[in-house]
Amino acid sequence: MRIDLASAPGSEERPNEDWVSATIPASGGGVLVALDGVTPPSGEDGCVHGVPWFAARLGGRLTELSGSRRDMTLDRILAESVRATAEAHRDTCDLSHVRTPQATVVMVRWDEACVEHLVLSDSVLLLQAPGGEVTAVLDDRLDRVPREVLRSVAGTDALRNAEGGFFTAAADPAVAALAVTGRTPRGQVRAVAALTDGASRWTDTFGEGDWAECLAVLRKEGAEGLIGRVRALERDPARPPARYKRHDDASAVYAEL
Repeated sequence: MRIDLASAPGSEERPNEDWVSATIPASGGGVLVALDGVTPPSGEDGCVHGVPWFAARLGGRLTELSGSRRDMTLDRILAESVRATAEAHRDTCDLSHVRTPQATVVMVRWDEACVEHLVLSDSVLLLQAPGGEVTAVLDDRLDRVPREVLRSVAGTDALRNAEGGFFTAAADPAVAALAVTGRTPRGQVRAVAALTDGASRWTDTFGEGDWAECLAVLRKEGAEGLIGRVRALERDPARPPARYKRHDDASAVYAEL
């Protein structure tokens, strides 16, 4: 088994709001977790802790439960982790605020029998078959929101964790039921990768290659290599900023099973 991961902040002036982890539990198999903390617009969000605190709390809980509780499905683990994280700051923060700290989620867990996955919001999961074919598992609800709506803070807030909009892990455990989930027989998966949108833009924004070529970069150059390629593209003045940011936190984790 080979596991490689890297994370880089989008700016030296701001903390990295991504979280990535990879574990090999004593019971065997493995777990990957990738979170992309949602940067709120300037102004009040009702929380005294901030997005990096939230991502670390949620990511830590997801990683621990995924490795230790094989009897729990990934959506149940997400629900319990959101609940526990909310309880950790319910007494000090307004969790009803629409911009309470939140994050996208990718989780992968495997054993000798199957590979389980969960995706919530716009981070990306890649599954590679033994023959080399690559499948991208996506939650595309944010992509369905018109760009002109996303340019408006009020318009985005109206669709954040709301019916007809898009969903992230915030303070409501019920969001776990809305995640994209699935199971694949272990023999049908050779490698997996989780990318936050700061890393996946090599394919989905800059169009430098398809998902299979993106996974090939991860295999040959590692997660740092892919992020380095993204940063080089972002520095090109001829290219417009991606999703309203020239640079974004970028994280990738790759595992050959």
